[in-house]
Amino acid sequence: MRAEKHLLLDEIKQKIDSSTALIVARYDRLPPNLSWEFRDQLAKSGSAFEVVRKRVFLKAAEQAGIKLDESLLKGHIGVVFVQQPDAMPSAKMVCKFSGDNQNVLEVVCGQIEGKIYGGAEVVQLAKLPALDEMRAQFLALLVSPMSQTLAVFDALIEKNSQES
Repeated sequence: MRAEKHLLLDEIKQKIDSSTALIVARYDRLPPNLSWEFRDQLAKSGSAFEVVRKRVFLKAAEQAGIKLDESLLKGHIGVVFVQQPDAMPSAKMVCKFSGDNQNVLEVVCGQIEGKIYGGAEVVQLAKLPALDEMRAQFLALLVSPMSQTLAVFDALIEKNSQES
């Protein structure tokens, strides 16, 4: 392997190692202006998008301990390197951007919290509510029966106090 490819391999491996998650996407045509807009939106969510050579990316992923299926990586691919603890805002952004722009990107796979997910699984995860929203829904689920029970007791106490 030539020295330039070794440098590229080392650079991609370093990005993989420093990322908390990866999202691999396939694209056919990604015009420069659209690419710039996509990268700008990703930067706001704490991530970066990079177009990579498949073989170099596969070698870098293998060196980083990530086993990817080479058959999934057909066509042009790009990788979203997530630099924040929660990968879901970036996954949501990738799916939303793709939907808003005639499905210019197709999520192929992702590595989130150390586990490899298929493209469909990453899309399903992206459709879930945000972590804070899920916590609020869970708390509401726990509080609702207690609130209703309290309302019944309150009504009984009020009824008894009116009778006396």
